[in-house]
Amino acid sequence: MLLYGTFGMTSWTAIQDALSARGHPVYPFDYGNGGTEEIGRSAGTLATFVDDVLARTGTQRVSIVGHSQGGLVARYYIKFLGGGRQVDDLIELSPPNHGTTNLLVDQARNFGCEACSEQETGSSFLTNLNAGDETPPPVDYTVIQTRYDLVVFPYTSAFLTGPADRVTNITLQDRCPADVVDHVNIPSDPVAVQWIENALGRAGPADPQAPVLGC
Repeated sequence: MLLYGTFGMTSWTAIQDALSARGHPVYPFDYGNGGTEEIGRSAGTLATFVDDVLARTGTQRVSIVGHSQGGLVARYYIKFLGGGRQVDDLIELSPPNHGTTNLLVDQARNFGCEACSEQETGSSFLTNLNAGDETPPPVDYTVIQTRYDLVVFPYTSAFLTGPADRVTNITLQDRCPADVVDHVNIPSDPVAVQWIENALGRAGPADPQAPVLGC
């Protein structure tokens, strides 16, 4: 399942093409609000969507790729709405897991974006989401981030705490120093796509030592 970021501007073409070529059925999720309403409400809509897909396909669990806010929606679903029973892998691209200090995010609330204020550093939403275990089992978590993220600032805010056998945090430039992809375009980055494929193709999260082509 693919969960877009705030305002629904995520381009999924590269990821859909790569996953479809490997035989993975792909289900883009539409929040119905462009990712502007409360994140908890979007997570509730996701729960209904997951139940419907599982019923139609006869499968037991899904894997989720979430860009930006999409990662938070998935984490809320897993932690508070029973999604841990139905999610195998959560792969996050540039997620604001610990918030952002970007002032544009704060200003976006003036345009009716409730989810924007929830993504600010120190928000009550994030305090609640990160309290206790940030990465509840049995889900495997892979975070893929770029040093050139100016939306999620600082970029290290994306990273999650958890056991190495279930949690992998990846900074793209650690393996590919010349990769200058930003927050908006990371879903189209061929290096990021390789890490997604790695996470989905093995037990556990992505292998941080896996070979990366084109670097």
